[in-house]
Amino acid sequence: MANQEKKRNHRNEAMMLDLLHIVVGILVVACAVLAFLEPEKNQFLFPVIFWLAGLLNAVSGWYRLKNSGRDKKRKINGAALCVLAVILIGIGAASAVSIRR
Repeated sequence: MANQEKKRNHRNEAMMLDLLHIVVGILVVACAVLAFLEPEKNQFLFPVIFWLAGLLNAVSGWYRLKNSGRDKKRKINGAALCVLAVILIGIGAASAVSIRR
């Protein structure tokens, strides 16, 4: 019985992760289209795109780290995604600062 609940919880988490990928992907595409149609007017969207990408990588990395068990390759992959998330968030912050000036 406990194994079934654990599997069901894993499936729910995977479904929520897929849903997050879809929603954030649509948001990123919409922001990118708007940002490139009128760059001067919508320049504030460039940091938002980086922050959304960082959020997506952070959640994916956390999910892989959480579900890696003893698999070292999955742990390294999850850690790499988290590092990439920090880099993307930093690029977004640098972009926001450069737009402000």
